[in-house]
Amino acid sequence: MSQQTLAAGLADLGLNLPAAAQQKLLAFRDLLLKWNKTYNLTALRDPAQAISHHLLDALAIVPYVADDPLLDVGSGGGLPGMPLAIVRPGLPVTLVDAVHKKATFLQQAAIELDLKNVAVHHARVEEMRGQYAQISSRAFAELGLFVSVTRHLLAPGGRWLAMKGVRPDDEIAALPAGIVAEDVIPLTVPGLNAERHLIILKAGS
Repeated sequence: MSQQTLAAGLADLGLNLPAAAQQKLLAFRDLLLKWNKTYNLTALRDPAQAISHHLLDALAIVPYVADDPLLDVGSGGGLPGMPLAIVRPGLPVTLVDAVHKKATFLQQAAIELDLKNVAVHHARVEEMRGQYAQISSRAFAELGLFVSVTRHLLAPGGRWLAMKGVRPDDEIAALPAGIVAEDVIPLTVPGLNAERHLIILKAGS
């Protein structure tokens, strides 16, 4: 049943994935739920819900993700970074989380799923170094804080990709000086009866 649910959801999102990628997505879901029993990575326990609320939710932003190196901040259970890495094997994805047990899970998942394009860091994002053309987050922090703690990591001309539920107009209005919302995109996630938005931010010239 999981395979059909995932395949139908991917079709609704317009994603045509090879069978191997679909199997890897389900394998990631299984790992997440297995480790969750000990590590409390997600509030979800239901395998079917995990397809819609985690896998398809993360993959709803695929059309807005470029091929340039992506940093996923506060990655936790690996969302959205891990599903993105699975469906875009040419996309360099760096996952960072300050919680050791979550970083341990991410590292193990990358090894078990043979994701050569994934790097995992156990660190506070404020202490990270490097430059990334794309910085993503899902339920990490309000927009102003997300931008403030990652600004030193955004490459010139780069974009922040913030996944949110209800359209966060108050957070957008309170963005730090020089940061602009380039786009606010409503997302439709198959099987998820809730508002979802992608906020694309950039540093103004």
